[in-house]
Amino acid sequence: MQSFGLKNQFLMAMPHLEDPNFAGTLSYLCDHDEKGTMGVIVNRPMELTLDALFEQLDLDGDESPHRNAPVYFGGPVHKDRGFILHRGDSDAWDSSIQVTEDIALTTSMDMLQALAAGEGPEKFLVCLGCAGWESGQLEVKLVENAWLTVEGRADILFDTPPEQRLGAAAGILGVDLNLMTREAGHS
Repeated sequence: MQSFGLKNQFLMAMPHLEDPNFAGTLSYLCDHDEKGTMGVIVNRPMELTLDALFEQLDLDGDESPHRNAPVYFGGPVHKDRGFILHRGDSDAWDSSIQVTEDIALTTSMDMLQALAAGEGPEKFLVCLGCAGWESGQLEVKLVENAWLTVEGRADILFDTPPEQRLGAAAGILGVDLNLMTREAGHS
């Protein structure tokens, strides 16, 4: 099956997608190669803040300006691991990949330590868990109309409130998901 070049794409759940892990979600795809696709859900803040996460990890975040930032449900895979999507490059951080020139994904503790100390990137999303698909699996779902894709944009990731991100991404395509039917169609 042909590769769609899914890295740096938003993945929008279509209204008829009923999987509770993904219904109503906007995911940002960070990696796509012959092994599969990996991303994080970016519009599902949990009732957990960074302050609580710092406490669970024994990090002194009392002075951090990021204490009240939400932690996001990043997906159903590796739910006990942190995935930090951030602006800037990955060079300064362990266990990082550069997604675009100005967006990186870091999975290492050094980033959380920096955030607890009030350092690190200004724009970031901390996610617990990620979303993953085996090679070809997501492409099949795209053909089945379970998802829409559009190029990812940093302003939607980092400057748009989480509850507006899905609609903003759909708006890039000129689509209003609220007007779409829950029934999938094929021509």
